Amino acid sequence: MSNRNHHLIVLLLVCVSLVTTAAVGAAEIRVTDDLGQVIVLKEPAQRIISLYGAYSEILFAIGAGDKLVARTMGDRFPPPILDKPSVGTHLRPNMELVLGLQPDLIIHAQGRKHGQEVIRQIQQKGLTVAVFQPRNFSELFSVIERLGILTGKVANAQALVNEQRSRLRQIDSRLAKSKDRPKVFFEVRYPNLLGAGRASIVNDVILKAGGVNCLPNDKKLVRINIETLVDYDPDVYLVQRGPMNRSPGRPESRPNFQVLKAVQQGRVFFVDEYIFSRPGPRAVEAVEKLAAYLHPDEVK
Repeated sequence: MSNRNHHLIVLLLVCVSLVTTAAVGAAEIRVTDDLGQVIVLKEPAQRIISLYGAYSEILFAIGAGDKLVARTMGDRFPPPILDKPSVGTHLRPNMELVLGLQPDLIIHAQGRKHGQEVIRQIQQKGLTVAVFQPRNFSELFSVIERLGILTGKVANAQALVNEQRSRLRQIDSRLAKSKDRPKVFFEVRYPNLLGAGRASIVNDVILKAGGVNCLPNDKKLVRINIETLVDYDPDVYLVQRGPMNRSPGRPESRPNFQVLKAVQQGRVFFVDEYIFSRPGPRAVEAVEKLAAYLHPDEVK
């Protein structure tokens, strides 16, 4: 064999190797979650368990709801999710049920200590767990895009992000000339009073709706007493209704709340926990609702 033919054969083998490597690389899916874990899948996930309702909503919104094989007890939206079997709560999933459903991907929220223990237990069973914890819209849109990659719904995910960015720009445009930025308190729970701090999606909802979170704390949830709240004296008092605040009652009927400016002026707004507190596809709706309440003349 001549040297020329030998070199041609070697070159051909190298080209074949490069093409094969590229094909394998293209098939492999890699996403880094919010814990810094690199999630590797050989193909888009087909059997998913989401242990946080907001992420289930995202999957439905990008056309991947059919890939969900289970839900948690608290999941109610969108309605088709009720057709999925329940594996318990997000903090106490039934591991036998989870394993029996043979998921190729589990999605969870980075939460408190017990939630982190659940993640560890699932990983010990050899299952793949992607963990997300968006604190603002920029991070939420990143989660949507990464879930699009993991499920093979990249175009749908990008379309959803583009649509939601457009709606936020519309609100921002309408509020551009408004100099009024009312101080807002967001009640997470009562009577053991808990407020939303600045490390939560609620904070960004308030900001994008033309308000300011009156709590300066860089935490997701802030324990607070009425005396401290009186010092902050919010212009608007938001009360969420939902699993974390099932029967809050009206602030004006509570002891000592009548001294708050927001209560005195009747600027108390009850909101849906599932829409306002969950970093999901309905968070933009929360901005629209709150902006219309805070700035009715600009947002109609």
